[in-house]
Amino acid sequence: MTGYQQPMRFLNPRTDFAFKKIFGSAESHDILLSFLNAILHLESPYRIEEVQIIDPYQAPKIQGMKDTYVDVKARDEQGRWYIIEMQVLNVEGFEKRVLYNACKSYAGQLDSGERYQLLTDVIAVTITNFIMFGERADVVSSFKLRADDGGLYGDDLQLVFAELPKFGKQEAELASVLDKWFYFLKHAEDLRVVPPALDADPAIHHALAIANRAGLTPEELEAQERREIFIQDQRGALEKALAQGKAEGKAEGITQGITQGIAQGITQGITQGITQGRQEGEAQALQRLLLRRFGAMTPDIAARIAAASAQQLETWFDRAIDAMQLTDVFSDG
Repeated sequence: MTGYQQPMRFLNPRTDFAFKKIFGSAESHDILLSFLNAILHLESPYRIEEVQIIDPYQAPKIQGMKDTYVDVKARDEQGRWYIIEMQVLNVEGFEKRVLYNACKSYAGQLDSGERYQLLTDVIAVTITNFIMFGERADVVSSFKLRADDGGLYGDDLQLVFAELPKFGKQEAELASVLDKWFYFLKHAEDLRVVPPALDADPAIHHALAIANRAGLTPEELEAQERREIFIQDQRGALEKALAQGKAEGKAEGITQGITQGIAQGITQGITQGITQGRQEGEAQALQRLLLRRFGAMTPDIAARIAAASAQQLETWFDRAIDAMQLTDVFSDG
């Protein structure tokens, strides 16, 4: 297999348009087989050998398409069928959305009156471009129904998450097929030539051919560009909001941050305001909170606040949010 001889441009496979075009088109069966066997760590005699795309790819015609799913019916070497739902997500509440869609796929297999024995396993594979499980070092995390003591209830429902920011291997370090797929997902849109390690794998070579912008129709290019602009606008709006919030916090001081935090129930906003303020502002913030919750303070408490360190003020402030009485805030000094 030879590499491409001229600079090329590829779609970003983490956008909904490109993801579904690459993994969910009628010609994607070899791509799906390679990727699913790799990410699910399937070995013979349990490797997937046949896939049927339940929801065939159709090029989106409108801006803001949110259909991020590729539903696949897969059969392994043992003849057992699975339903595999693949998706890329970065929206509010997506954790519940993943679980909801997996459960919906599981329950939706049966019509009224059909036997439960006809149900097949459902595996939800979700690729994220952000960290979900900060306490876990692995790129791939898999979850099944288990008892409190760790005993497995069953294989009927499995949630698999791949957190791309945790994948940091460079081209020379790509050792497995899964490494190559993660590299493709994370870096495809930045490539101008195909790395030999990717070009040597037939399925990934095929995925890059589908992702090649030169092969898109004008309508597909327009839809992809609109989606990329939409994602950039979303990211830019978030960054602007964060920057504006920080600037306003510094300009208006701790008092406004606390008032807004109490009114809106946003503890994070309060904590951020305190961190950005000076120690004098932290003391004033604590005093204001104590006055709101417990009324007038004694001169002794006011003196302790005035003499306290920034760390001690933060500790007292955290206690004051939930304390039942004033003495609970200063119980251990």
